[in-house]
Amino acid sequence: MSVAAVALLAGCSGPSGSPSPAASASQTSAAPAPVTPNSLEAAYEQVIAKVLPSIVQINTKAGLGSGVVYDNAGHIVTNAHVVGQATQMEVSLASGGAARKADLVSSFPAGDLAVIKVQDPKGLTPARFADSSKLRVGQIVLAMGNPLGLSGSVTDGIVSALGRTVSEPQDPGSPGATISGAIQTSASINPGNSGGALVDLNGQVIGIPTLAATDPDLGGGAAPGIGFAIPSNTATDIAAQIVKEGKVTDSHRAALGIRGSTVIGADGQPAGVGVARVEAGGAAEKAGIKAGDVVVSVNGTPTTTITALTELLATLKPGDQVKVELVKPDGSTTTVTATLGELQAD
Repeated sequence: MSVAAVALLAGCSGPSGSPSPAASASQTSAAPAPVTPNSLEAAYEQVIAKVLPSIVQINTKAGLGSGVVYDNAGHIVTNAHVVGQATQMEVSLASGGAARKADLVSSFPAGDLAVIKVQDPKGLTPARFADSSKLRVGQIVLAMGNPLGLSGSVTDGIVSALGRTVSEPQDPGSPGATISGAIQTSASINPGNSGGALVDLNGQVIGIPTLAATDPDLGGGAAPGIGFAIPSNTATDIAAQIVKEGKVTDSHRAALGIRGSTVIGADGQPAGVGVARVEAGGAAEKAGIKAGDVVVSVNGTPTTTITALTELLATLKPGDQVKVELVKPDGSTTTVTATLGELQAD
């Protein structure tokens, strides 16, 4: 059964273990204590009690999603697709109480992250964020959010894989956000979970649940047990820039410097990325790429769709040199060398 890891948006519904202290020289190493159902249950309860107060529900006119309290000033990190085009929204706490008004600080759609700020931050509980570079496959994790509007819901699973590159669907012919280094998890992620928290058993946020895979054999329905989260290191880096500067100033993402869309060949199959516009001063312009060209591969890897090109660029860094194979308007082919620039926040 094939599974496409481009996703059903998990977000909007409609209207590591702690390190042990070093043993003293006089002590011998003790065998780890067995994990019993009662001890695991107690660990879950402690984590939920610690983290759930930091998870909020975000309501816009277009739908709802989740968010994580970032600091005492009332900043909340969430997904860009949760806030959408809204500049004002309402935030509700898992503990209840009246909804609070919040304003958009800035959004970074290419990475599907955004920061909003609650006008009245009194009583908010900032979450603790883990170092996601230290994650291990097999770690138990909990996903917290508001799936289907069910406030303060929790599901469990494990870290299934690390370092995935996944894209969200958007308009036909155009890519949605592309997430590099995504955390794959078996914890259930449903509409409304987006922007919430993926949490380890230390009660630290390791990621921001964002999307779930779809299964073509289920008519494009969600593939059970395959969800993806933005790593906490990425989320906190982007959030810190937005809080400090009011926008993303360093995306750490490579860009070719074109605007384009998927070209369909004579056989009805995707055949490359048609260049509609070349950004002034960008990598493509400097390499001699022009509007009307079709990008068919980068460093020998086929780029048959705009999503394939975006995902490939997400694995590269600004300053990298790449070989770009082009089909010119007259049907001839050529290969140029481009030095990638930095993806700018729109």
